Amino acid sequence: MFVFLVVDLFDNVGTLMAVAKKAGLIEAGGRIPRVTSILLADATATLAGSLAGTTTVTSYIESAAGVAMGGKTGVTSIAEISWDDVCVAFPAFLTLITIPLTFSIANGLACGIISYVVIHGSRGRGREAPQAAYAMALLLIVRIVYMGSRT
Repeated sequence: MFVFLVVDLFDNVGTLMAVAKKAGLIEAGGRIPRVTSILLADATATLAGSLAGTTTVTSYIESAAGVAMGGKTGVTSIAEISWDDVCVAFPAFLTLITIPLTFSIANGLACGIISYVVIHGSRGRGREAPQAAYAMALLLIVRIVYMGSRT
């Protein structure tokens, strides 16, 4: 348990320092305001995640990308999605919804990529999807079939 504590603590503190610095939140003397509340939130999320049987719940350095775009919340990164285009909006929505429902980022991304290719093809916009998306979708379908056959 001590190893997990140290790994989670250093992971969170490192991310916290990087994101706080990028957001300009570090006060004089290197102090981060409300650091106790931030660490308590991370600890609570880690505990709740472990009780729910999920993988470790922690903050990620990718948060710095949202901060760089001027964001204040974790949903900043989805602001650039073209919600009026079903070929883009539905796969994005499916990805966002599938990740928490399956407790798997990989499954969420797989559903999103596969649906992106299928929707583009079914709406006659197949040439707009990159060739790499087709290759990834095919590999992900093979993965899903293979994983399904093992259960």
